[in-house]
Amino acid sequence: MLIKKRSHWCLIASGMVSLILFVTLLYNGSSGGGLRRSSSSLRHDYQLMGRPLYKLDLGWPNNPEIFTGEVFCVAVNQYAAVVYVAQRGANVPKVLVFTTEGEFLMSWNTTTLEMPHGMFLADASSKDPTIWITDVGDGPYGHSIKQYSQSGKLLQVLGTPGKAGSGLDPLQFDQPAEIFVHESGEMYIVDGDGGMNNRLIKLSKDQKVLWMHAEKGQGLAQFYIPHSVTVDSAQRVWVADRGNKRIQVFNSITGDWLGTWGSCFTEDAPYSVRLTPDKKYFVVVQLNTNQITLLDAPPVGLIGQCKVASVIQLAEDVKPHLVDLDLKAGALYVAEIGAQQAQKFTPFSLGGSLL
Repeated sequence: MLIKKRSHWCLIASGMVSLILFVTLLYNGSSGGGLRRSSSSLRHDYQLMGRPLYKLDLGWPNNPEIFTGEVFCVAVNQYAAVVYVAQRGANVPKVLVFTTEGEFLMSWNTTTLEMPHGMFLADASSKDPTIWITDVGDGPYGHSIKQYSQSGKLLQVLGTPGKAGSGLDPLQFDQPAEIFVHESGEMYIVDGDGGMNNRLIKLSKDQKVLWMHAEKGQGLAQFYIPHSVTVDSAQRVWVADRGNKRIQVFNSITGDWLGTWGSCFTEDAPYSVRLTPDKKYFVVVQLNTNQITLLDAPPVGLIGQCKVASVIQLAEDVKPHLVDLDLKAGALYVAEIGAQQAQKFTPFSLGGSLL
């Protein structure tokens, strides 16, 4: 009889331990609360809402202390498995280079880059891909867009360095926010991160203006702080119109306005717009609410209204700014000004799970 009672209590105790372990795993898996690094408490606090699409890679990069400034933008070379991260600050290297596995490779100690804002990797499949960086500085190299080699050598400059302006011949910028270089060589530029310009410009491969929208305002095809731009495979240009809390869509060939998304941005403006490799979602970050939002991408021929599929709620004051995606592996990289870091999120479909 005594043996049976002991066995009974052992079973109860074992069940309680299992329940506690399950609840602990569930909490850590859903909130990112487990396995914290001592380097920064900001780096792990996040919650998933809606459809679980991405999870934080706690091990990237291997040495997070290498981040020494405010991180503004990232760019990924999916073929070379390399990530470029641009940061600002006094006496800090402006660009850090990592592998997609988190190994630190090198830094650029260039003096030609003042205040990096946006970043784009062009010709990724070629043997000599290049990195385009928008510079919003006020010094002799500012108000321009620069093309660099993989090692940080300055190759060419768009705009008139050191001179803010709205001219087209010669081309001038005032705090250009971001550039998207199409595989055709054509360029899409959003110019005006708070400066005199509020423009979306399309340039030909030989850098001639093909079309432009340049009016400040709240109307159709008008902008107030256009902040990010991307082009999909259906010849549609998507622009994060930050000051107006909306995304505007245009025909990439004609420049004609196609539609607007605004209902998803009542609390905070869209700062980034990027398309996932499977073409199913747009990735939009919202700096003031510290959110990464994934929106369902509409089918070809339809813009419709935006629909939220998933939200990654980051910790307070992380301040996500711009993003890029590994178009081969699907990983999402987020530049965070407040946390002074870049983070990597991997899709659950790549072997991940909530627990």
